[in-house]
Amino acid sequence: MRRYSFIVTLHILGIAGAGAAILLLVHSRLWFSALMVLLLLIALGINLYRMQMIQIRMMRHLAESLRLDDTSLSFHSPYRNRVMEQMVDELSESMRAFRTRLVERHEMDAWQKLIRVLTHEIMNSITPIISLSETLSEREVTEKNYNVMRQGLQTIHRRSKGLLEFVENYRKLTRLPAPVRRPVSLRELLYDLRKLYPEPSIHIHIPSEDRTLQIDRAQIEQVLINLLKNAREACARTEHPEIRIDVLPSPPWQCLLSVTDNGEGILPEVIDRIFVPFFTTKSSGSGIGLSLCKQIMNRHGGNITVNSTPEKGTRFTLQLPA
Repeated sequence: MRRYSFIVTLHILGIAGAGAAILLLVHSRLWFSALMVLLLLIALGINLYRMQMIQIRMMRHLAESLRLDDTSLSFHSPYRNRVMEQMVDELSESMRAFRTRLVERHEMDAWQKLIRVLTHEIMNSITPIISLSETLSEREVTEKNYNVMRQGLQTIHRRSKGLLEFVENYRKLTRLPAPVRRPVSLRELLYDLRKLYPEPSIHIHIPSEDRTLQIDRAQIEQVLINLLKNAREACARTEHPEIRIDVLPSPPWQCLLSVTDNGEGILPEVIDRIFVPFFTTKSSGSGIGLSLCKQIMNRHGGNITVNSTPEKGTRFTLQLPA
């Protein structure tokens, strides 16, 4: 950065010196020399302007990535210029350090949330089993108590089975395979998804210009299918349901997809927990669907975010590197 400041200062001094020299040369009627110095002044001005525009573009790139919570970006200098390359190296190093701190913080938060959920669910299952088994062990095995003990054993069996299902869902989360990335046409992906969901209430927008994404197609399709399934359920009581998948304007290094519905929305007090494993607001939900979506997007170097207004609808935004 010091070298860049030094070069900018030299340009400014050169422009000021050239301006003063032009005035002196014009005053001395040395027209040709004045013209040469004027050309030098213009060249210095153009080069300084170019350097500033490169810096502004990089700052916009950085700001846009931070706004979208995308820490996967890297900087490259478009010119063979030692000063700009030095600045690019410093920005890239800063982003690497920032990325390492974001990942460490998110991992710690995720582990804490997961431990809280696991502890809560296991205690909810184990506590009544222990209490009921103690009660049954204190009873004498008689014909009169047979029905009571049978019901108690059935309850223990049901809770044990529920705990087993919970552990099995946890295994699904931890055994998600790494994405196998291949070139995938965005238009083809959306066309095939439209075939799966031909309902008039589901609108899947196909962009006029195609883009090639380096993704695991099966995993990203699963994310979109999960989101459409949730949107359908959210619109179950809506008189005129409308679900949309749109391709949003995005910078060249990124692809943004949105899944929007006009359903019942998500309450503000639970929206921060919807990606936590096993958290669910549905009576029959497992609480792993959105967690899997989040994990798949993270493994692709992308992200998934949500905005929702109760009784108006929800929008999930997928951020994929292009």
